[in-house]
Amino acid sequence: MSWESPERLWLLAGVAALVVGYLLRQRRHSRYAVRFTNLRLLDKVAPARPAWRRHVPAGLFVAMLALLVVGFARPTDEVRVPRERATVIVAVDVSRSMLADDVPPDRLLAAREAARDFVADLPAEFNVGLVAFAGSASVVVAPGGDRESVTAGIDQLDEGVTGLQGTAIGEAIQTSLESIRTLDAQAAEDPPPARVVLLSDGANTSGRDPALAAAAAVQAGVPVDTISFGTPEGRIGGGQAVPVDGATLRAVAEQAGGGYYEAGSGDELRAAYSDIGSSVGHRLERQDVSARFIGAGLVLALLAAAGSLFWFSRLP
Repeated sequence: MSWESPERLWLLAGVAALVVGYLLRQRRHSRYAVRFTNLRLLDKVAPARPAWRRHVPAGLFVAMLALLVVGFARPTDEVRVPRERATVIVAVDVSRSMLADDVPPDRLLAAREAARDFVADLPAEFNVGLVAFAGSASVVVAPGGDRESVTAGIDQLDEGVTGLQGTAIGEAIQTSLESIRTLDAQAAEDPPPARVVLLSDGANTSGRDPALAAAAAVQAGVPVDTISFGTPEGRIGGGQAVPVDGATLRAVAEQAGGGYYEAGSGDELRAAYSDIGSSVGHRLERQDVSARFIGAGLVLALLAAAGSLFWFSRLP
């Protein structure tokens, strides 16, 4: 944190002087009480006052002054703000292996639920799109600001929605990049800040090489986060084994400058999405944060006034 008017912080010396003056005055009162030897009479003319409550309003008042001085010095700090035209593409594997029930009720239903939460938590200013992939990839919802359409698209994700069997991770990345390039009229020449978040449970089995797609993402300046979802014990209907295989996803994330996550349960998947959401589509911008201190100071002023009125029937 820094200050635009640091010289104003010297006013804190005045606040410190008030604290010293208050302590000296309390000490003087204590000495007077000791010199007054007739304790019975002292108890009648100066009944006992609350030992600690009488200091609370004064303490709150001094803290308020300190906060107001800090706010007056115009503090600045780095604040995370959404990037303009920020775009996130959520790519979800809908291949047959996603019907494995190692993650109840099955991988695909758990993935749909976590994806809904992820989209709901993204800043309202973001453009969000949805891509589904199995043996091929297709845009389910073009990126835009209509969250209801994205949520509805997630709810409609089903095994075989692309019409082909397999797992085309490279095609999913390439399709996501194409949807970003066609976001708006200026996207071709002025690409929006974007990110692809891809979830799958297996290795690439069809379509283009994921390494080539990741290289295209690097050239476009679009990081690709990948989530490997499932467990080694995955089976479809208790029969065919479909263990999770995250090697390809890890390699894609490392090449495309994204993060790689492993999730073996619905809770782990939501945690992965949450971690991605905390960093996607933002930039650090230094802003004036004096309102934080001024607001806190006003709250302390109200508490000081309320405490003084409640305990002593007067304002501090």
